[in-house]
Amino acid sequence: MPHVPRMPLAIGLPLAVVTGLCMPVQGRINGALGEVLDDGLATALVSFGTGLVLMILICLLVPSGRAGVRRIAPAIRQKKFPRWYLLAGLSGAFLVVSQGITISLIGVALFTVAAVTGQSLSGLLVDRLGLGPAGKKPVTIMRVLSALLTVAAVAWAVSPKFSAGSDVSEWLIPVLLPLAAGFMQSFQQAFNGTQTLHFGSPLPATLVNLTVGMVLLVAAWLVKVAVAGVGNPLPDEWWYYLGGPIGCLFLALAAVLVRSLGVLLTGLGMIAGQVLGSLLLDVVFPAPGTIITTATVLGTLLTLVAMVLATLPWPRTAFSPLRRKASVGAGERNR
Repeated sequence: MPHVPRMPLAIGLPLAVVTGLCMPVQGRINGALGEVLDDGLATALVSFGTGLVLMILICLLVPSGRAGVRRIAPAIRQKKFPRWYLLAGLSGAFLVVSQGITISLIGVALFTVAAVTGQSLSGLLVDRLGLGPAGKKPVTIMRVLSALLTVAAVAWAVSPKFSAGSDVSEWLIPVLLPLAAGFMQSFQQAFNGTQTLHFGSPLPATLVNLTVGMVLLVAAWLVKVAVAGVGNPLPDEWWYYLGGPIGCLFLALAAVLVRSLGVLLTGLGMIAGQVLGSLLLDVVFPAPGTIITTATVLGTLLTLVAMVLATLPWPRTAFSPLRRKASVGAGERNR
């Protein structure tokens, strides 16, 4: 694979934060489009469709994209990775559908906190199973504690919904959707990372993701049309169609940053951008029905703290007392 120059931390980390800001912006756009269309499937179809068209053009025009696309079929034939890894795009489709359905109900901040919570929990499982290109990683005590702290943080951030006097079903189901979508994200990232490794570029992996997701969404939308009709017409405003291109930008920047800064620093910066950016959107441009209280703000910030604890390179020996005792005992026996 080609050598990628290391990006200075002073440039790379702020760029990672900006990359993370793409997600809440995409979520707000897809949420607004979902409200206009009154159809989460149609919203996801528009978002994936615009992203797929853009990615096809990029893969045709960029040499690394063309070369990567030519490697797709040989990699599949030679079984470089399990073929079901190609279904990673289903996770992205579900995420966009959940954006179109829930953001107008719960706001971008709660959506992002719930999605990050699900992703942090599934990250432990994905690392333990070794589904990504880096193989198996140990589940340390600090990572487990960080995941539990994240769960407590999202519960705190959602707690104003209890005092709002609304029925539990009015907020519980909308929160569960991004939670499940976030849980699937770790699997998608692991599968995409493996595909990128064998394709030699993130562009073909992104193209495969969008194609698979588009096929699923078209099939689901056709079933919906047969049952309930086409629904509302598409809006005329151009900005409703930026969700797909923003998603492509997020994937491309993330791939560049991971190879330059490493997974830990890239993940920390992007999560900071997602959590802080979503809260800022809800404060400056609140969606109808959004509730912002002290608990929402502090719960969101506590989620960020939990992510910092999970991503910092803590020494494994610092949280392995049994291992230290065993090594000390072995040393005394050898004397």
